[in-house]
Formats: sequence, structure tokens, C-alpha cells
Amino acid sequence: MLNEIKKLFSERKVKILGDYEKSSVVIFIIEEKGKLYILFEVRALNLSHQPGDISLPGGKIELGEEPKDAAIREAMEELNIEKDDIEMIGEMDYFVSPYNMIIYPFVCKLKRKEIYPNKEEVNHVFKVPLEYFMENEPTNYEVKIVQDFPEDFPYHLIIGGKNYKFRAGKMNQYFYQYNGYVIWGFTALIIKSFVEILKNVAQKNGEH
Repeated sequence: MLNEIKKLFSERKVKILGDYEKSSVVIFIIEEKGKLYILFEVRALNLSHQPGDISLPGGKIELGEEPKDAAIREAMEELNIEKDDIEMIGEMDYFVSPYNMIIYPFVCKLKRKEIYPNKEEVNHVFKVPLEYFMENEPTNYEVKIVQDFPEDFPYHLIIGGKNYKFRAGKMNQYFYQYNGYVIWGFTALIIKSFVEILKNVAQKNGEH
């Protein structure tokens, strides 16, 4: 048995404990007349999940699919664009949410200027100048994440029972408001992280 354990764990590839839904999103950079913009989608109103919300292009990673491939595939499907319209720049830090989700963001340049999205998934798209995010901090609301136990939870098996000091978490909910659009949730969190990377580099280079 020990030999089997040695063989199993010497060759095993590690993963995050638990079951997570994995998705990829794209921060699309558009260059127009010397200015940079970020592209956003307004989700179709007939969708069963988060209709009308503002999001980045992207979606669920299929079984056996790499996050980068999923990002490109989903962007092509949602925006009705070709692979040649996408220039992959690089990847962001991925985000593990407290809601059993892992999101892999990628940064790409979108070469096509005119976008006619798939109306079944996207109501419309809009773009925001990158400088807006560089110059404006989002509003921030700290949200507590608490454990909600079922009625039959076996408190009697725990020292302290119901008085046990269970851990509670917290997360920040960010909100950007631009021309009537509200960018919030994981989308705002990813954009804020992207902008912070740019600002940190600018500070190191002595830019203002």
C-alpha cells in the first residue's frame, strides 16, 4: 500500500480543493485616435443568469479546455469576431471567489473597431476610456461573508457548540459609474486589479 501511495502522489498534479465553476474573461483594449479604451458588454435581457448586467466578454471553461482558449472562444461567440481580430497580450492574476468560482482574466487587443455582438447573449457593447479608470477610484463597500448553517447542523459534535467562534470572511464590492453605466461585482474587481498593475508600473517608472 505504501508503494502505491508513493507512486500516486509522486506523479499527481495538484489542484484547488473543492468543486469550482471555472470561467475566463477578456479585458479588450481598443486603440482609437491615440486613446485606449476598454470594451464592456451589457448582457442580453432574456438570459436566465444576470440579465442586463455589465460584464467583460467571456464565459465558462469547457471540460479539457485551457482558460486562454476558452477566453478567445467565448469572445468570438459573443462579439461575432474572428480569431484574427484578437491579439493576445497576456494574462492577469486569476480570482477565486467565495462562491465556488474561479475566474481567469486575460488582456487582449481588439483589432476590429465595429462590433456587432450576438444578440442572444449580448444586448449591446460600449467602451470606456482607460484614463477614466486611471483617474477615478471606484466606490467601495465591504461585504461580510458569514456561514449559514442548516437546522440539523451537529453543533453537539463541536467543542463549544453554537458558541463556537466560527470564522467569518469579507470581500470588497467595487462600483464604477460612467455615463449611466454601473460597472460592479467581479467585473469591477478585475478592472481595478488591472488598473492597479498599470499604476504600480507607472510609479516605478516615475510617471504621474
